[in-house]
Amino acid sequence: MTKILAIETSCDETAIAVLEVKGLGISKSFRVLSSVVSSQVALHKKFGGVVPALAKREHQRNLVPVLLKALREAGFLELESKNTEPGKKSVNNSKFIILNSILEREPELLSRIKKSVLNISVPKIDAIAVTYGPGLAPALWVGVNFAKALSLIWNKPVIPVNHLEGHIYTNLLPVNWKIQNSGFRIQNFLFPALCLIVSGGHTELVFIKKYGSYKIIGETLDDAAGEAFDKVAKMLGLGYPGGPKISKLAESFKIKNLKFKISLPRPMIKSNDYKFSFSGLKTAVLYFLQFHTEFLKSKAGKAAVACEFQKAAVDVLVSKTIRAAKEYKVKTLMIGGGVAANKLLRERLASESKNKLLHTTFYLPPTNVTGDNALMIGIAAVFGKNKKTRRELRAEPNLRLGS
Repeated sequence: MTKILAIETSCDETAIAVLEVKGLGISKSFRVLSSVVSSQVALHKKFGGVVPALAKREHQRNLVPVLLKALREAGFLELESKNTEPGKKSVNNSKFIILNSILEREPELLSRIKKSVLNISVPKIDAIAVTYGPGLAPALWVGVNFAKALSLIWNKPVIPVNHLEGHIYTNLLPVNWKIQNSGFRIQNFLFPALCLIVSGGHTELVFIKKYGSYKIIGETLDDAAGEAFDKVAKMLGLGYPGGPKISKLAESFKIKNLKFKISLPRPMIKSNDYKFSFSGLKTAVLYFLQFHTEFLKSKAGKAAVACEFQKAAVDVLVSKTIRAAKEYKVKTLMIGGGVAANKLLRERLASESKNKLLHTTFYLPPTNVTGDNALMIGIAAVFGKNKKTRRELRAEPNLRLGS
């Protein structure tokens, strides 16, 4: 049995989870002891997107409270006593010097660690997993340095995890899985597999030969799909984050409303490759609204734009994913990332894979883990092969799968 504490700070969510792993190979089972996410959406909303410097500041403020809550929910939070392994007492002068060095650029986090973390007993965990890329550099560094600090204080190994691997492995959870203190046995993937990763920062088709073996066979040339959703939502005055708002508004559109007709391009849908481009689709919406301002004057008009934009984006994503699955003869097809929660995308991929991929099993992650969270980082740590030491660990904002 292995217990892992996982940390995620790649963007604007401060997340920590504690999970217990039993078994070997594909017979592994997991029990989630805690999974805590502190979102910064309200802070960044007024800016229409994530501000890296603010994200870094908030991670410094949130990591220790989130850690304490995660440990408390897992039953691992104990104050120092004579009968428990000490935290503060195990940090001698030389370790204090190293600790100060690790967190020299995160003084607020260092202060919070000294006030709180050093006064608790070493939790009964075996390792610390942490996202080290890709993501926003200032945000990643806070999480990486926090993991290095905990590793030093508690004398536990650190497992660096690729954030995108985390999104892939959310498909190991049953689609109807509920997060609170719940166990699950992993679903048995058959390889080779293909995963469409689609989020605010990434749109990639990843061919997976086996656990830990990845090849990107297609990706966006410009905007990620989730980024396009956010920008179109802003054009329609829907606010941030835009994905869920676009989806909700699109569902309200009545197809029979002939007053609002709009047709948008499906960029690169017929290109003889697996590359994507969503910048042109976003620009097409901008130009359309400039010449048809009446669409912005009513909910029905905005819904028509949201509906057609969402259809255009999903058409391209589904078409290329199904075509790639056929060409690469995959046995498993899956989807991951924030946009994987999109209802239309889930329905279309499920339908198309059922009708056109007769020898392929399609997996969907639970919608409650499609956004950034630490649970997926902990799961990925179990299957990953990254063996970097604490000294070698550093944030890699441009990290790629397969590198």
